[in-house]
Amino acid sequence: MAESLAGKLLVSNPMMGDPNFARTVVLLIEDNEDGTMGLVLNRPSEELVALHVPMWADTVAPPAVVFVGGPVLADIAIGVGAGPAVPPRDWSPVISDIGLVDVAYGPDHWGGLNAARVFAGYSGWVPGQLLAELATQSWIICEPLPGDVLDTNPATLWRRVLARQPGRISLYAAFPEDLSTN
Repeated sequence: MAESLAGKLLVSNPMMGDPNFARTVVLLIEDNEDGTMGLVLNRPSEELVALHVPMWADTVAPPAVVFVGGPVLADIAIGVGAGPAVPPRDWSPVISDIGLVDVAYGPDHWGGLNAARVFAGYSGWVPGQLLAELATQSWIICEPLPGDVLDTNPATLWRRVLARQPGRISLYAAFPEDLSTN
């Protein structure tokens, strides 16, 4: 098996045709022989966290809305949190001090998180599917910065992640949404 991509970012190619993933940044949280799972980091909804999981309202990073993690099982909530002072036994780190949290438990369960985010649904790929999409250059694999996951300005995250990449990849950050305006 190839090296796991868990903990990496998938950044959509600017020509991505799938509207579920156009101009998205996906944090890969699992990648193994059973498939790949990720969370779209830059798709905030208009639904307030306080309306859906009120015990998390004071812990979520701004904007305090539920994010659309992807098109799979959009009726389930998945959480990520940063910086537990004392990680509990069931802490599942993804990158740096960022880990998955079960939002059924309150923030206190997770050892004093600095901040969190709640996602509705996730992005998923069956075995081999993501490799095929990478072969067609639909995605760019990028190293994350810890601040990417709880970024407070998700509208510009896609451009900023691309802009910090080496070489020609950084040029994608200036790619117009509408080619006719170029």
